[in-house]
Amino acid sequence: MTDNPYYCQPDTRWPSCLPAIFCLETTMTLKKSDKIFVAGDRGMVGSALVRRLEAQDFTNLLTRDRSQLDLSDESAVANFFDEARPDIVILAAAKVGGIKANNDFPVEFLLNNLRIQNNVICSAHKTGVRKLLFLGSSCLYPKLAPQPIPENALLTGPLEPTNEAYAIAKIAGIKLCQAYAREYDAKFVSVMPTNLYGPNDNFDLESSHVLAALLRKAHEAKTRGDKTLEVWGTGEARREFLHVDDLAAACLLLLEKYNSPEIINIGCGEDITIRELAELISDVVGFNGELVWDKTKPDGTPRKLLDVTRIRALGWRPAIPLRQGIAQTYQWFLANDGIR
Repeated sequence: MTDNPYYCQPDTRWPSCLPAIFCLETTMTLKKSDKIFVAGDRGMVGSALVRRLEAQDFTNLLTRDRSQLDLSDESAVANFFDEARPDIVILAAAKVGGIKANNDFPVEFLLNNLRIQNNVICSAHKTGVRKLLFLGSSCLYPKLAPQPIPENALLTGPLEPTNEAYAIAKIAGIKLCQAYAREYDAKFVSVMPTNLYGPNDNFDLESSHVLAALLRKAHEAKTRGDKTLEVWGTGEARREFLHVDDLAAACLLLLEKYNSPEIINIGCGEDITIRELAELISDVVGFNGELVWDKTKPDGTPRKLLDVTRIRALGWRPAIPLRQGIAQTYQWFLANDGIR
C-alpha cells in the first residue's frame, strides 16, 4: 500500500482504475538502452523530444523522415515496426496547421491524420511496444468548454468549426489508444498539449499557428519599415502558450511515470489575449508600428486555457517564461532564415 493519493497498482486494468487520477509505476518505465521511435522527429514537437532524449543520454533513438518512411502507408509502417522493433513510441507526427489551413483543407486534415495514427498505433500493438505516447491537442476540446478546461470536458459539446476535421481525427486516435488499453492492457497514453511554439515551428503564413505567424509578420513589417501590422480577429480571444522544450520535458516525465488511459493536459496554466501576444511579439521583434485588427477574420475559440491540476500533482512545472521563449524562438527564426 502507499500513502500517495494519486497512485494505483500498475497492473490494475482499465477501466477499474479510472477513479484514481494517476497510475504511477514504482520504477522508471524508460531505460537508457530502450529503442525509442520518435515519429515526426523533423517537426517542432518531434525535434524537441529528440533534443531532450539525447540530452538525457538516450542514444538508441529511431528516427525516419518522410522520404524514408511514409507513415500514411500501412504496409511501410508495418514493415518498419517488424524490422526495427521499438520498445517505446512517441507519436508526434501529424498534419497540423492554423485556422486558415484547417478551414481550407478539412479532407486532408481528417484523412491524413487518421491514416498516420491508425498505422502507427496498430503496428505498435502488433509488435509488442511496451509504451506509446500519443500527442493530442487542446483544440480537441469543445469550443465552449469550461475554463480552465478539465480533461473530462472532451466530447461534451460542439467543436470549433474551423478545426473540426483535425479534432475529429485526433479524438479518434485517443479513443483508439484507450481501446487498446481496455482490451489488451496496453500502456498507450494520450496527452493534450496547449498551444506550442519554439524552434522548428512552421512560419508559413498560409498554414502556421498564431504565434509563429505573428512573429514572422512582425519581422517582415519591421524589415520593410511598415507603419502598421494587420492581425486577424478582434484581439480579444485568449490563448495559453507553452514552449516546446517544456512540452518535451513533460512528455518524458509521463513516459516514465504515467500509465493511465485517461488523457492528461500539459500547459502552463496561464493565458493572454491575442492583442497582448501581438504587442509582446512586436516588442521582442522591435516593430514599433500600429496593430490593425481585421475583424472580418475569425477569432476561433473565445478562450482556451487548460486545467493543469493533474500534471502539476506529478511535480512538473514549465521552466521557460513566455517572453524569454519568444525571444529564443525569434533568434532561431533569424538564424534559420524562417525556413519552416
